[in-house]
Amino acid sequence: MPEEVGGAVAKDGVCVGGVSQLRVAAATMRFQVLFFLLLLTCMYLSLAQGSFGNCCLGHVQSMKDKAKRNIESYRMQEVDGDCNIRAVVFLMKKKASHLKQRTICTNPHDLWVQDLIRAVDKRISK
Repeated sequence: MPEEVGGAVAKDGVCVGGVSQLRVAAATMRFQVLFFLLLLTCMYLSLAQGSFGNCCLGHVQSMKDKAKRNIESYRMQEVDGDCNIRAVVFLMKKKASHLKQRTICTNPHDLWVQDLIRAVDKRISK
């Protein structure tokens, strides 16, 4: 005698008609996995965009003499996973009125930048 189990008819322990339910369950699970992967991808991309916070995206062509005198130190920015260009980042003396220390991004291949690096090194070593 066939008995009904969860909407499927079972004959002698073999489920007949449950195949469609199994397909629905598999499709639902595939959708959930795809949705989860999409969510992870969106989270990864949003975090990757935030990682450019300390990177220079361009170079200045020149600096005024007054700005050159206010350089406190510098650091080199290399091309890596976060930053797309090579740069010398000059850190300016912090003013009391500013919340953050100003930075100026320059091209390390420019001669005036190389001269400025030597001048800052000489000033710091005193």
